[in-house]
Amino acid sequence: MLTFVGEGYSPAFIANYRRIAERLTQGEEIEMIEGPDDLCRPLCHDPQTHCFRESVRGRDAAAAKAVSALIGRPVDAGMRFLPDAAMIARLRQAFAKGSIRAACRDCEWTSLCDAIAAKGYDGALVHGA
Repeated sequence: MLTFVGEGYSPAFIANYRRIAERLTQGEEIEMIEGPDDLCRPLCHDPQTHCFRESVRGRDAAAAKAVSALIGRPVDAGMRFLPDAAMIARLRQAFAKGSIRAACRDCEWTSLCDAIAAKGYDGALVHGA
């Protein structure tokens, strides 16, 4: 969510993510879950989609561990939080420094996210409430 600028896997994925970005910017809470989430929904019709791969579960676990360390509380399934402007800024700063990038290993979008972070997240569509 930190680097989403409107690019993605398919037109359906992008349209869905845009709707979610708007909801988050307007103050909707996030509930952490295990496995494919609302972002993955447009891709889940295909059982071969990357959302179901073990590598993605590993990246999710690495991301949860890194963010837990940053915010000082566990990021586990069932946790709910509001991504307000201060939290988004803190996460973006850590992402740009590389301290919460463990989940990016082997991700096909890494170079795009690197470029977005390097440009100060210009064009990113999720803004804190």
